[in-house]
Amino acid sequence: MYRIDINKLNGKIVERGTTKEAIADEIGIDRSTFYRRLKNGKLLIGDMHKMCEILQLTNEEAIEIFLAQ
Repeated sequence: MYRIDINKLNGKIVERGTTKEAIADEIGIDRSTFYRRLKNGKLLIGDMHKMCEILQLTNEEAIEIFLAQ
Protein backbone atom coordinates (compact mmCIF):
# COMPACT_ATOMS: atom_id res chain seq x y z
CA MET A 1 0.00 0.00 0.00
CA TYR A 2 1.20 3.48 -0.77
CA ARG A 3 1.55 6.29 1.75
CA ILE A 4 0.88 9.93 0.93
CA ASP A 5 3.24 12.60 2.27
CA ILE A 6 0.57 15.08 3.33
CA ASN A 7 3.10 17.72 4.39
CA LYS A 8 4.72 17.79 0.94
CA LEU A 9 1.31 17.79 -0.72
CA ASN A 10 0.15 20.70 1.43
CA GLY A 11 3.37 22.54 0.61
CA LYS A 12 2.80 22.13 -3.13
CA ILE A 13 -0.80 23.28 -2.80
CA VAL A 14 0.33 26.47 -1.06
CA GLU A 15 3.29 26.90 -3.44
CA ARG A 16 0.92 26.80 -6.42
CA GLY A 17 -1.33 29.43 -4.80
CA THR A 18 -4.40 27.25 -4.45
CA THR A 19 -6.35 25.52 -1.69
CA LYS A 20 -7.54 22.02 -0.86
CA GLU A 21 -11.08 23.22 -1.48
CA ALA A 22 -10.18 24.39 -4.97
CA ILE A 23 -8.40 21.09 -5.68
CA ALA A 24 -11.47 19.11 -4.59
CA ASP A 25 -13.67 21.26 -6.83
CA GLU A 26 -11.34 20.81 -9.81
CA ILE A 27 -11.15 17.05 -9.26
CA GLY A 28 -14.93 17.00 -9.11
CA ILE A 29 -15.45 15.46 -5.67
CA ASP A 30 -17.15 16.74 -2.56
CA ARG A 31 -14.79 18.62 -0.27
CA SER A 32 -15.60 16.43 2.72
CA THR A 33 -14.85 13.33 0.64
CA PHE A 34 -11.53 14.85 -0.43
CA TYR A 35 -10.56 15.67 3.16
CA ARG A 36 -11.54 12.17 4.29
CA ARG A 37 -9.46 10.56 1.54
CA LEU A 38 -6.47 12.72 2.49
CA LYS A 39 -6.86 11.94 6.17
CA ASN A 40 -7.11 8.19 5.52
CA GLY A 41 -4.40 8.27 2.87
CA LYS A 42 -6.73 6.59 0.39
CA LEU A 43 -6.80 8.80 -2.66
CA LEU A 44 -7.95 7.16 -5.85
CA ILE A 45 -5.41 6.81 -8.64
CA GLY A 46 -7.55 9.10 -10.78
CA ASP A 47 -7.51 11.73 -8.02
CA MET A 48 -3.72 11.55 -7.90
CA HIS A 49 -3.41 11.94 -11.66
CA LYS A 50 -5.70 14.95 -11.67
CA MET A 51 -3.80 16.50 -8.76
CA CYS A 52 -0.54 16.05 -10.67
CA GLU A 53 -2.03 17.98 -13.58
CA ILE A 54 -3.61 20.69 -11.42
CA LEU A 55 -0.48 21.22 -9.32
CA GLN A 56 1.83 20.73 -12.33
CA LEU A 57 3.91 18.17 -10.44
CA THR A 58 6.99 16.67 -12.01
CA ASN A 59 7.28 12.89 -12.00
CA GLU A 60 9.79 13.13 -9.15
CA GLU A 61 7.50 15.36 -7.08
CA ALA A 62 4.55 13.02 -7.66
CA ILE A 63 6.59 10.00 -6.55
CA GLU A 64 7.81 11.82 -3.42
CA ILE A 65 4.27 12.84 -2.49
CA PHE A 66 2.11 9.88 -3.51
CA LEU A 67 4.56 7.01 -3.06
CA ALA A 68 6.20 8.15 0.16
CA GLN A 69 8.21 5.62 2.12
